[in-house]
Amino acid sequence: MFFVAAGANHFHAPAVYLGMMPPRLPSPLTLIYISGAAEILGGIGICVPVTRKFSGWGLIALLVAVFPANLHVALQGRMPGFDFSPLILWLRLPLQLVAIGWVWWTTLAPARNETLD
Repeated sequence: MFFVAAGANHFHAPAVYLGMMPPRLPSPLTLIYISGAAEILGGIGICVPVTRKFSGWGLIALLVAVFPANLHVALQGRMPGFDFSPLILWLRLPLQLVAIGWVWWTTLAPARNETLD
């Protein structure tokens, strides 16, 4: 449900994500909506056994794809709409690895999936 809620927030508060987008990316609002939809679909997909692995790989790809936006925010030293310290913004970066590991463990880990399928 975390990914579903996070994805829905892309549609509810796109301005927050616009401020995070690196300026070299084209059509930032479109990319925000695409990533939000991907989060929602991935979050739903991991709940369905037949789509769990595909959704897991999709969410991992998404987490890798949004890393440049999080790096951009850390390099700027500010996150629009929030009063986070620059240290917090840098500490968020390794959390992407934790999120990737969490998705892998819950959707792709061989021993775990034998009991879930």
